[in-house]
Amino acid sequence: MHCSDAPCMAVCPVDCFYRTGDGVVLHDKDLCIGCGYCFYACPFGAPQFPQAGAFGLRGKMDKCTFCAGGPETDRSEAEFKKYGRNRLAEGKLPACAEMCSTKALLGGDGDVVADIYRERVLRRGKGSEVWGWGTAYGPGKPGAQPPAKGAKS
Repeated sequence: MHCSDAPCMAVCPVDCFYRTGDGVVLHDKDLCIGCGYCFYACPFGAPQFPQAGAFGLRGKMDKCTFCAGGPETDRSEAEFKKYGRNRLAEGKLPACAEMCSTKALLGGDGDVVADIYRERVLRRGKGSEVWGWGTAYGPGKPGAQPPAKGAKS
């Protein structure tokens, strides 16, 4: 999910940020001047200044594209060079969501993603043991080693 009211869009002096029809917030690297205002405005730290090869230079900001490409024509060579594969145009999930082995990262419509997370929370229950030792490792085994003297239980 991307911001519905993205602060980076509001502070950019050259308006290089835009929203796609899918709701993905992207920025045009050709328009970006590298001022860094978006970096400071974003509460999630999404826009980043690329560190490699940028010492002493005024570079351009970079951010997750949600594997949605850029302002160039979908699946064009120019788009691929600047932004990588446009997985959304290919009907696929973003690479991070597809490869996440724990399925903690999801991609898609905000309502669908919210329903999935809501169902997960209801299934897990609530209380102090939701994220505790028992959840991670299961209940203790009978006959297991007793706690050391003076250890808090």
